[in-house]
Amino acid sequence: MRNLLQFLAKHNRIFVFILLEIVAFYLIFSSNDYHNTRLVKSVRRSTLAWESVISDVRNYLMIRKLNTDLHAENTFLRNYIAGLKPARDSAVLLFPSVEESDSLSDSRYRFLRAEVVNNSVVRQRNFFTLDAGTLQGVDTNMAVVSPWGVAGIIVAAGDNFSVAMPVINVDFRLSAKVKTNDFFGSLSWDGADYRFAVLNEIPQHVEINAGDTVVTTGYSAFFPEGIPVGTITDFKKSGSDFYHIRIRLATDFRRLVHVYVIRDRLREEQLKTEKGFL
Repeated sequence: MRNLLQFLAKHNRIFVFILLEIVAFYLIFSSNDYHNTRLVKSVRRSTLAWESVISDVRNYLMIRKLNTDLHAENTFLRNYIAGLKPARDSAVLLFPSVEESDSLSDSRYRFLRAEVVNNSVVRQRNFFTLDAGTLQGVDTNMAVVSPWGVAGIIVAAGDNFSVAMPVINVDFRLSAKVKTNDFFGSLSWDGADYRFAVLNEIPQHVEINAGDTVVTTGYSAFFPEGIPVGTITDFKKSGSDFYHIRIRLATDFRRLVHVYVIRDRLREEQLKTEKGFL
């Protein structure tokens, strides 16, 4: 307090000058309509200019974010199409009747666009709701992918809405493999952090490294093979013959908006054929 008083006493002339200036400006603008009008217009112009700058900055940041999301989505789709090409080339070699001109409409999978209208990430049994239902071609047991990778599975469908169980649900299970060596295991969520999941059943004699990519195996009859799941962040021996592997999920569930629902045209046939062996 003493230092503050000394500072005020030392600079008292400056503070008196500033105070008198404020009083003078107040008297000028309050008693003179012309000056008052000019002041109001100047303040308004300054305010509008700042609002314009803030709006431009906000739009720029939003455009960068949208560009990032679109880039991720394009990368995902290109990678997936690239993954389909070798299988298609093999089909052409094995079955000459399959022409290169055949359209992708004959593909086993159909991608249906949808948007997330409700979402939870802090529960043990999280869910998200889509703005598409049976009238739009969405039904239960269909896979859902984001622009980054695996998102969830449809568990309920109405006429115009559907609900999906995401990877970040303690009841969710997925067959996933390490991309570098094709060893597969069971992926689940431990309910701790929405950004991470756990991959089990990978034998300890298998060489894995932090940063390795984990993708779907295609064995679950939900997701096609090769859909990104995440990357290995760390791993440890679990006391059995298998690793306990921590996966950073590819999908950011707090930013989940645009998704694709995957319809597998041959799923029912596959399950029916396998029924006697499961």
